[in-house]
Amino acid sequence: MRRIKTAVFVMIVALPGVKALASESSPYVGEEAREISSLSKAEIDGLVSAEGMGYAKAAELNGYPGPAHVLELSEKLSLTADKWRETEALFARMEASAKELGADLVAAELALDKAFRSRNIDESSLSELVKDIGDIESRLRAIHLGAHLQQTEMPNDQQLAEYMALRGYNDAGHGSHLKPHHGK
Repeated sequence: MRRIKTAVFVMIVALPGVKALASESSPYVGEEAREISSLSKAEIDGLVSAEGMGYAKAAELNGYPGPAHVLELSEKLSLTADKWRETEALFARMEASAKELGADLVAAELALDKAFRSRNIDESSLSELVKDIGDIESRLRAIHLGAHLQQTEMPNDQQLAEYMALRGYNDAGHGSHLKPHHGK
């Protein structure tokens, strides 16, 4: 009789936890209805419009300014007309390449999604689809990072320090070693 009481007690105590586990849903609920399961509408829009989407964070946070932000801050940075034109041309080249690769990445993610939805996928096709996505994404990231690398050659040290301050980056962090990589 004591075992039965213990078992009933355990069931009563554990029941709310079991019920809570059963009622918890996946953080992905609703995403199965998206056009591309792995990408939100905002991510798709960002990729096809060449938004940075964090691809150049390693450069940005280490004192390599992005051309889009340099253009946004051009008055506060006192860019010369020549530097503004150089930055605008750099941004245009980066944007054109990034838009093309962004569209390619969306198409590759769609192909992966369709393969899973149609249940027409095996280890070999999975490997190829994922390799294609990785290749496109690495080239896209290199485009964004490369633009930051090229942009660093344009402003002078004072403008670079001002850029970092205007963007809200702390001098005590990685941004405090700006001079060694800045040639002008």
